[in-house]
Amino acid sequence: MNIFFRLRNIIGVLAAAALLAGCSTIKLGYNNLDEIAYWWLDGYVDFSDDQSVRVRQDLGRLHRWHRANELPQFASLLRTIEEAVPGDIAPAQACAYFGKVRERLDVLAIEAEPAVVTLASGLSAAQLQHLERQYAKGNAKFRKEWVELNASELAEKRLEQFTERSEMIYGKLDDAQLAVLRRQIQQSSFDPARMLAERQRRQRDALQTLRAVSATSSMTLAESRALMRGFLDRMREPAAAAERSYQQSMIEEGCRSFSALHNSMTPAQRNVAARRLRAWQRDLQELAAQR
Repeated sequence: MNIFFRLRNIIGVLAAAALLAGCSTIKLGYNNLDEIAYWWLDGYVDFSDDQSVRVRQDLGRLHRWHRANELPQFASLLRTIEEAVPGDIAPAQACAYFGKVRERLDVLAIEAEPAVVTLASGLSAAQLQHLERQYAKGNAKFRKEWVELNASELAEKRLEQFTERSEMIYGKLDDAQLAVLRRQIQQSSFDPARMLAERQRRQRDALQTLRAVSATSSMTLAESRALMRGFLDRMREPAAAAERSYQQSMIEEGCRSFSALHNSMTPAQRNVAARRLRAWQRDLQELAAQR
């Protein structure tokens, strides 16, 4: 993942967390998002003093834009989902919700692009070496936590994660619903080793692009933006047909899994989900109204 995607993920994760946990901790996290983002990015790049000032300014502007423009969009999506949860949800319907979230992240990419290009053009060779080392550390952690697990350990870890996330929405799952999750995991094509290989490919692409942008002082702004835009497009859609197919299959698998689990929920659990969705809408509206 590159610098931009670190930033996009911070915002995306906290926005999603605001959707999934209506509590003061999430509100506090979102309200301090620009500071959180700064320290996360600094850990990967090790900003100079001049860069620190500019990055903080850019993050502040992006945070204010996101609060005013994107949180209402997420609240609107929650209203749509709230209206659907009393009934069954088909896989295609679940994928439509996912598509809406992806659209918002693409809008965020466009908004952040000028600041990303400016930052990328000023990175030093030492900073790119630091970034490469941080990539290696992250990959080692991913390998240990995912790739090195045996099949049973991997299935249990995924079950624990899915259960925790589902119970945030519906409340306690019963044995039959846990069995639904287990079946989905057993049928899954999830492959951590393949994910690590794609992650490393993207990182190599990131470093190559960043070195090209930062090493050529004669490069125009338009040329730098074209290089970065091409890179960001490759991050969104893998160049290799096999990887594009795998990425799409994982999205569709997630939609089927969500649909199967939701459709196993009792009316009482669906009511819990609807109430929580309404509460999270209020949280997002309050966050959006703050300036």
